[in-house]
Amino acid sequence: MFETPQSRNMRLLGHSDLDGFGNGGEGIALKQLPGGRRALFVAHVGPPKDFTVLDVTNPAAPRVILQTSLPHGEIRSNSLAVAGDIMLVAYEVARPGLSPAGLALYDISNVEHPRRIGFFDAAGPHSRGTHCLWFVDGRYAHLSTGMPDFVPSHPNDDQFYVIVDLADPTRPCETGRWWLPGTRQGEASPPPIRHTRFDMGFRPHNTNVYPQRPDRAYLGYEDGGVVILDISDMARPHVVTRFDYHPPFPGFTHTVVPLFDRGLLIVTDESLYDECRDWPKLVWVMDAREEGNLVPLSTFPMPPKEPYCRPGLRLGAHNIHENEPLPSSFVSDRIVVGSFFSAGIRAYDVSNPFRPEEVAFYVPAAPHGQSAPRINDVWVDERGLVYALDRIHGGLYIIEMQV
Repeated sequence: MFETPQSRNMRLLGHSDLDGFGNGGEGIALKQLPGGRRALFVAHVGPPKDFTVLDVTNPAAPRVILQTSLPHGEIRSNSLAVAGDIMLVAYEVARPGLSPAGLALYDISNVEHPRRIGFFDAAGPHSRGTHCLWFVDGRYAHLSTGMPDFVPSHPNDDQFYVIVDLADPTRPCETGRWWLPGTRQGEASPPPIRHTRFDMGFRPHNTNVYPQRPDRAYLGYEDGGVVILDISDMARPHVVTRFDYHPPFPGFTHTVVPLFDRGLLIVTDESLYDECRDWPKLVWVMDAREEGNLVPLSTFPMPPKEPYCRPGLRLGAHNIHENEPLPSSFVSDRIVVGSFFSAGIRAYDVSNPFRPEEVAFYVPAAPHGQSAPRINDVWVDERGLVYALDRIHGGLYIIEMQV
């Protein structure tokens, strides 16, 4: 199955092994340059590399133009985002107390020579720093992060939602924060009931805020489910709704993407274990017309377990393209593109929210040193080109979607 690529309505245009380092993270961002040039920024899931910049003007021949290194082997830069001439990179350390941990700001007006201009320090005795970030408006960063003054009630609950003001990018400052009640040591609220089979933690992963509703933050809160916050007063975020459907389903809500014109949410749960030990990890369609009362309508048809659940393989949902409101980003309320680890990149039509249909897929051949691909993240540009990262050795795939 994995000796040759498998595809339907997708075709490979170009590939880069990221100069042999591969290990793509959960950060892909495209910057359009004068003269029609395009630069792609990608994060790495682990050391030794920090981020890579590629020239993707010709998608059939992506070319690495810069690759940076991390300061030590117990840190990663799993997430990044670009708005205008500013790039943000999230830094997370392997264990609490290490540095540097937090958020770095780079001037990328010259993509060949990014220049660090600021740092939001989140290091502390109980903090691993920043896992994921959202940044689209050029002003505010929305983080899943630990902080120096936050002592979690359980080690797995060490990150929470923090808003950072970047009005002065050389001096980023915290604007507001929110955590699930009971996850901070010393508070009156009782701690949440742990998941007995898979305890991944009550902390946010993605923290999305869109210009259509700048007063709302859409959080995938891992074992805490879907959380929608009112952030009209950024200093005091408060809950609009929380919908937790696991158990009975295994936890780790990852991404929440609203389709505003249709009153829907697309929600993913990340697969974390090989051989489908935490099956099923699904993509949900939820009715959000009454945001205080979310209603699941359907789930995406998942790839079959065989041949994707063999030893050493991981199958299930991870991330989806998040409709970033940027000039270079694909935005659709009908087509959803996601990463499914060994099942590759897959696209779905949600025109009928009660019956989503798979309309395209691309499963690369197994990269060298792997028994199968492990597609970790996807991002789609305004032309419909899909950029996908393999988590281990496979690097970057650029794919044309024909739907």
